[in-house]
Amino acid sequence: MKKLLASIVPFAMALAIGAGPVSAAEEEGATPHYPINKPRELDWSFSGVFGTYDKAQLQRGLKVYVELCSACHSMDLVAFRTLEDLGYTEDQVKALAANYEVEDGPDGDGEMFTRTAVATDHFPSPFPNPEAAAAANNGAVPPDFSLLAKARYVERGFPQFIFDIFTAYNESGPNYIYSLLTGYQDPPEGVEVPVGNYYNPYFISGASLAMAPPLYEEMVTYDDGSPETVDQYARDVSAFLMWAAEPHMEERKQTGFMVILFLLIFSALLYLTKKSIFSNKD
Repeated sequence: MKKLLASIVPFAMALAIGAGPVSAAEEEGATPHYPINKPRELDWSFSGVFGTYDKAQLQRGLKVYVELCSACHSMDLVAFRTLEDLGYTEDQVKALAANYEVEDGPDGDGEMFTRTAVATDHFPSPFPNPEAAAAANNGAVPPDFSLLAKARYVERGFPQFIFDIFTAYNESGPNYIYSLLTGYQDPPEGVEVPVGNYYNPYFISGASLAMAPPLYEEMVTYDDGSPETVDQYARDVSAFLMWAAEPHMEERKQTGFMVILFLLIFSALLYLTKKSIFSNKD
């Protein structure tokens, strides 16, 4: 019992002065907690119970992905035809798909072949296999973008996660992607970054990553006059990746709201019925 108390008391004192287990571990030279900086929280059009996607922003985000990101990152689960939900016509979708080639087959001789993509195809991978992707990217395989905005979740901790239940918070992924894209900086004094890596305190897996800063000013031309800045590019592509990961989010929110409204009305009717029955019991 004395040994147990001896181990508990220092821990409790550390919590009382604001030094948690992570800080203690860092002082002892253990691996620190990542990301070093929590993602920045932005205002998104799709946030909240009644949030909806901004189609103009999604179209800009698609443009950023096609021109800058698709050279390294695949989107295997997203079909070209679904882009019609962003406001594109069928002919525009076909024209975009025609810019890609996909593997098909086997043919009559049992051989695989490549052909021009059609609207029913999915965004292809720029590499034939993971080994080739790693060899071309400093040993790191670029992640697929299909579900990235849902897969990259950074915990917000107590008590925020309780309020998140009622506010329908699901912007962790876009906030993380935006923060990562805009968070490259010079390493602080005393921090060594491996050769070929880049310091980014928002990276969820370490202090540095193999991906070089992908965004620079005026890399992509916007047709609607939006600012051609790193900040705008990061916002737009993050919103687009959120749509790619959850294209039916608006329908889900509408259905959820109607279900909750029905349950509230149904509960009120049950209460009134119970009250009426028991009031007339005598």
